Amino acid sequence: MDKLFDVVDALTIPGTSFGEAFIQRGLARFCLMDDGKFEEVSSTITEGSGIRLVVGDRTYFTHSSGTDLSSVALSLAEGKRRARLSGGKPLPKGERPLLHLPVMNEEAPFDRIQNLDRVVRKLSSTIKQATFAWSSSVGEVAIAGSANPLCRRSDFSTRFSVNIVVEADGSLFSGRAAKAFSLPQDEFLKTVDLEDVAREAFRRALLLSQAKPCPASAMPVVLAGKAGGTMVHEACGHSLEADIVLKDHSSFRDSLGKRIASSLVTLVDDPTLFGLYGSYPFDDEGTPSRRTALIKEGVLVSFLTDLLTSKEGSFPVTGNGRRTSYRHPPIPRMSNTFIMKGEESADEILAGVEKGLLVLKMGGGEVNPTSGDFVFHVTEGYLIEKGKRSYPVRNAILTGNGPEVLRDIDAVGDDLHYESGVCGKSGQHVPVTDGQPTIRIRRLVVGGSEA
Repeated sequence: MDKLFDVVDALTIPGTSFGEAFIQRGLARFCLMDDGKFEEVSSTITEGSGIRLVVGDRTYFTHSSGTDLSSVALSLAEGKRRARLSGGKPLPKGERPLLHLPVMNEEAPFDRIQNLDRVVRKLSSTIKQATFAWSSSVGEVAIAGSANPLCRRSDFSTRFSVNIVVEADGSLFSGRAAKAFSLPQDEFLKTVDLEDVAREAFRRALLLSQAKPCPASAMPVVLAGKAGGTMVHEACGHSLEADIVLKDHSSFRDSLGKRIASSLVTLVDDPTLFGLYGSYPFDDEGTPSRRTALIKEGVLVSFLTDLLTSKEGSFPVTGNGRRTSYRHPPIPRMSNTFIMKGEESADEILAGVEKGLLVLKMGGGEVNPTSGDFVFHVTEGYLIEKGKRSYPVRNAILTGNGPEVLRDIDAVGDDLHYESGVCGKSGQHVPVTDGQPTIRIRRLVVGGSEA
């Protein structure tokens, strides 16, 4: 730890707003089983140091693959050269890593996955393909700099996903399910039943094979809690990240303090929740994590910031500076983002719809953060008729506008549910969790196979 204080001293350089070193060592394992055979088994070591120097409104970023003092000194010297800086305390030489390499004692659960493949194939003769993916990682991170106190953390993550393909009437239909938490492998296996994940993937594939074409029209849409908040994350959440706001790419740029949503909507981002996939004790700049209310009873009250956007926009620091690895500078990112639960039950919300669409699982889509316009595919949906769930539909597409959707929410349920995922932005990918209770949108354009 004392060597890290040498790094802190070396980063206090005349002429800089602040300097920062992000030092990382980690180990990750991955295995993929397809059609009863392990097609890929791999281990990856991540090790390196990233240096960021901020001079006025300019940022200089360099990185190297070592975590010893000599490697850090090499990156720091290159950063100072680019920034045309001199001075500062020199780093002593050192070849020993500043962080230990974490140990993963457990192997991937190969036997359990093999047995699960046999169990799944007995469920139905219609199953044509079963794919299982397992990944787990452990890491050590140290963040040293002049903007936050020196800090260290241990990172854990485990993820399991299943994809099942069934055949019906000569056509193939796939269903997918996944679980991911910021937990070590043994804790994950105590929390998640792998067979439940596989059965859920099979259920979705089988349901899709039996679904009818979705009718196309403008109609009320109920997003179940199990839909997991994907729409809120993609259509609204990114537009509340401060770098998007400051680049004038956000539809909410001039909306702080204004009503932008239904009074039923309170949206928060909270990386402090134990075990969720987007959780962390402090962000990748060393800022302690905290819960941030973004929208409170329909009023926009905050954006998500890192240190630079907080300063540039005169916004509060929220602790959302995140990065994929030491090779990347931090940028504002969501963590665990969700709509707070309301007071109505899911059945009560459904009962208020004469004819509409119930969405239980969202798929991929596209969003324009500047306008808020979006197109999302529905992985699992049902027609609503006379306040009841009717038959399953396929090929449903939701088209609309994020800000309009927020204003058109007229019911919020009491059944908050979380779904994990990986969020991409600016070439970086970080683990996140999206959440919501059941919500009802007054009117949304639904595209489908049946006009």
